[in-house]
Amino acid sequence: MSQPLDLIRPTVLGPIFLIALLMVHTRLYQRWYPIVCPYGASLFGIGVVVLAVIAATQGVSLIGSVVLAMIYNYLMLGLAFRPALTASLLVLVSYPVIATLAGMPAPQRLVDVGVLLFTNAIGAIVCYSLERANRTNFLESQLLMETARRDGLTGIANRRTFDEHVDRLWAQAAREGRPLTLLMIDIDHFKAYNDRFGHQAGDECLRRVAWSLSSHARRPLDIAARYGGEEFAMVLYDSSRQHAEDMARQIQAGIESLAITHGASPISSKRLTVSIGIACVQPMSDRSHYGFIQLADEALYAAKERGRDCIVIMDKEYSDLTTGSFRKKAAAEAGVTH
Repeated sequence: MSQPLDLIRPTVLGPIFLIALLMVHTRLYQRWYPIVCPYGASLFGIGVVVLAVIAATQGVSLIGSVVLAMIYNYLMLGLAFRPALTASLLVLVSYPVIATLAGMPAPQRLVDVGVLLFTNAIGAIVCYSLERANRTNFLESQLLMETARRDGLTGIANRRTFDEHVDRLWAQAAREGRPLTLLMIDIDHFKAYNDRFGHQAGDECLRRVAWSLSSHARRPLDIAARYGGEEFAMVLYDSSRQHAEDMARQIQAGIESLAITHGASPISSKRLTVSIGIACVQPMSDRSHYGFIQLADEALYAAKERGRDCIVIMDKEYSDLTTGSFRKKAAAEAGVTH
């Protein structure tokens, strides 16, 4: 009995252990483990079956080893349900085949196969339940993260997400030498709209404006967010001054196409309009994004001072900007486009 067992251990089980050990200590572990492990588990399980059958022909029962191999497939190797089920079923099917070829008595084969069937069923149920619970937890955590990143009323990115995104883009743009553009968008005379039509109508108005803005932030690094109240912000990565102006005009055209009546607005069209302040800057590693936001805010202030429903772009003003010191005079003198 010892000679066949001694031959199987180094020729079948030994290489499997060696391959697994080498994989754990290489960079390819995470990539190849899910692919190789199901095959290794199957070969290892079949090797254990061969050992158990040889031992059984000599009057020694090692069916517990086959049971442990199945349990390892389901619970200890980190396999998904389907690969674990496939590997265990191969072990289950191989046992009666090898046992029959080895001349094992039929009653013993039936008992052992019954034990393996029971083990396989229990292992499959537990493995499936764990995988389903893990997937549910993952989806719930992703949903919570996504909910935390979205504005509860409008559904677009919230202020926190905007701040984090600008912080990352600022560092990336400074590193890659790319310009950044920030559009601050404010709904004109929104308080008067709320007073005239009520807060429910105001909420619906904010949702429609947010939807319109989000349709313009199509590139992967662009983002549209609700900045606060009736004010929105949009960041454009690697955007020129001309592209920023074109985008602002598209935004105004999109808001106009919503055809939201605003009878309380002093603007002649009596439709909902927006004022847009734009900051176009080249990020520098020795400056922060706070001045970037402040410059766009000053441009928005200038647009409001010019009568609203217009676009103001600032870029050269960034060179002498003092962060935290709002320059109303400079804002009022900025260029304006309608």
